Amino acid sequence: MSSVAVIDYGMGNLHSIAKALQHADTSVNVQIVSDAEAIRRADRVVFPGVGAIRDCMHALNSRGLSEVIKDVANSKPFLGICLGMQALLTDSEENGLTACLDIFPGHVVHFAEGLTDNDGSLLKIPHMGWNKVTQKPHPLWNNIPQDSRFYFVHSYYAVPDNDQDTIATSQYPDEFTCGLAKDNIFAVQFHPEKSQTVGLLLLKNFLTWDGAC
Repeated sequence: MSSVAVIDYGMGNLHSIAKALQHADTSVNVQIVSDAEAIRRADRVVFPGVGAIRDCMHALNSRGLSEVIKDVANSKPFLGICLGMQALLTDSEENGLTACLDIFPGHVVHFAEGLTDNDGSLLKIPHMGWNKVTQKPHPLWNNIPQDSRFYFVHSYYAVPDNDQDTIATSQYPDEFTCGLAKDNIFAVQFHPEKSQTVGLLLLKNFLTWDGAC
């Protein structure tokens, strides 16, 4: 039986993503784990996250999980979600300037104040709710229609140094990166576990993905 490790570093409700993964493929063994060796033994790894990046990085570093994430991100299918995507970049503006894992060169920045939509109405920060996602070709988008809507909750977004790392974009109101991918790593700003049918399809695609682009 294929195994999936959902990384537990003491932040967020991990049961929702674990339940969604299990629902996407009942034949997979989904485990919420904080033990480094258990994470390394899993066939696939999911790195979710909510909250503040400084607290996230402190938790990862204090538990010895930063190096574990770097190791498994180089060796097996790996999915980052929300804060779990942001933590993969070089640093974040949040909490001053927070050093992150530097797996994707680039930065995490705050949405500008005073953003307005096409009608001139002020856009709220955080960006919260359903929004269209424009895809670039990748196996994790299999059977998911272009410009499908996914569920977002965030005030910061990724700005990768390499445009080729961007695998998906959305708009609020300008275009921003909402998905990153290279080699066996795929990461998204939105929450697939809260995105109904298309979210479950993405998770199902991840659970059968061999890590090749």
